[in-house]
Amino acid sequence: MKQAKVLNDAELKRVLTIVGQGKHAARNRIAVLLSHYAGLRVGEIATLRWSDVLGANGELKQQFYLKAENTKSNEARPVHLSKRLAKELAAYRDGLRKEVRNADPLIPSQKRGAFSANSLCQLFGRLYAEAGIDGATSHSGRRWFITRLAHSGVSPKVIMTLAGHRSLATTQRYIDVNDEMMARAVEVL
Repeated sequence: MKQAKVLNDAELKRVLTIVGQGKHAARNRIAVLLSHYAGLRVGEIATLRWSDVLGANGELKQQFYLKAENTKSNEARPVHLSKRLAKELAAYRDGLRKEVRNADPLIPSQKRGAFSANSLCQLFGRLYAEAGIDGATSHSGRRWFITRLAHSGVSPKVIMTLAGHRSLATTQRYIDVNDEMMARAVEVL
């Protein structure tokens, strides 16, 4: 089975540009960014509620937990927000027309309810297709996240933990290697 394409910087920028021109731009942007900058699976994104990411004071948490029932492994795990993703989430919340309630889905469907994992997967597919990116799927952002961390020198154990994998071998399968990366690697010598 062929793995999901890992987007390069220009492709991710193109997707975000396409998203910004479409209907539900803010919602779709945050969904794409949660995939890329938090490494979340589409099913995990679909289950997020505002109560997961907001503290009692209404401020964004720097770390929140995915509930066990919402993860593939059936184990709760922490999600750490980078400063960039936290800033994007704050802008998303502040741009909503109505005040958010804790029980509201973070990524609401057109009918204001939560997306199913399948529907959100289809949305990702449409967004990547509109951007003209072949081979990209709802898993592309997760692979991008893991690959970026690996090529930035982050400890494999940390990456494995952030990804919610039980095995380092699973994490390693997500890491993409291309000609450009190999050319840069040998220049270190």
